[in-house]
Amino acid sequence: MAEHDDHRRPGRWRSGAESKQRVLQVARELFDRNGYNGTTVRAVAAAAAVDPAMVFYFFGTKQGLFSAVIDSAPHTIESIFAGDLDTLGERIVRTLVRNLDASDGAPLVMLTRSAPTDPRSEELLREFIGREITDRLVALLDSPDTARQAGMVSVQVLGLAVARYIVRVEPIASASVDELATTFGPLVQQCLTPARGKGEP
Repeated sequence: MAEHDDHRRPGRWRSGAESKQRVLQVARELFDRNGYNGTTVRAVAAAAAVDPAMVFYFFGTKQGLFSAVIDSAPHTIESIFAGDLDTLGERIVRTLVRNLDASDGAPLVMLTRSAPTDPRSEELLREFIGREITDRLVALLDSPDTARQAGMVSVQVLGLAVARYIVRVEPIASASVDELATTFGPLVQQCLTPARGKGEP
């Protein structure tokens, strides 16, 4: 039976806020484990012990539920932008890896896992990278080529996320945060400040 978004019955549930949080938590776990295509609204509702109509009432569609999960998941990265530009590359790697290691259902991992098979996830991944990393780097860098530099950082971040959390390439998957920051930090830094220490051409 196809999932749709016309199951709206306002006023039916009294503990709405509590039920909504429970649905979000369960959905985060299922999307993280099974990906977007492998997760159904019916499965989320069953695991959260609610009627599927409640999920549609709160979130409208499966895509709406997935978007809400991404927006509500923890992704604190403020420490990346607190410090000198010369150490920004290492802070990017260290902060992102530490947060991804510590968070169940981290947005970057969920979106990267789902994007190859779902156009909406692909769109959300671009939006997330743009909002949380690229746009802020563009605003921070003082360079005529900031968009390309920030884009190259995004490539590094996505590649690391895929290798460590999805494909689980060794020794990347089992490396410590310090090892990855030391190894990949300079690569990211080269994208950010390619001319520093080399002199102008």
